Amino acid sequence: MKILYFAWVRERIGREAEEVEAPDEVRTVAELAAFLAARGEGYAEAFKEPKVVRAAIDRRHARPDAAIAGAREIAFFPPMTGG
Repeated sequence: MKILYFAWVRERIGREAEEVEAPDEVRTVAELAAFLAARGEGYAEAFKEPKVVRAAIDRRHARPDAAIAGAREIAFFPPMTGG
């Protein structure tokens, strides 16, 4: 699946997108974030406070417990504020 990173999540990881093949036991957004956090220092820094990072599955906001099966694209980004 394609993983997209935005704002400070992207800055900490050092890339805006990548293709990832998650193991079968990774079934939710939260599990995917934990899997990614274990990939290295930048990832660990980006996901060190998982409750702060938001996600979208195929361009629709998703909760941490949302299933990722069949997702084509998952995006991670910081909370957004309005103005």
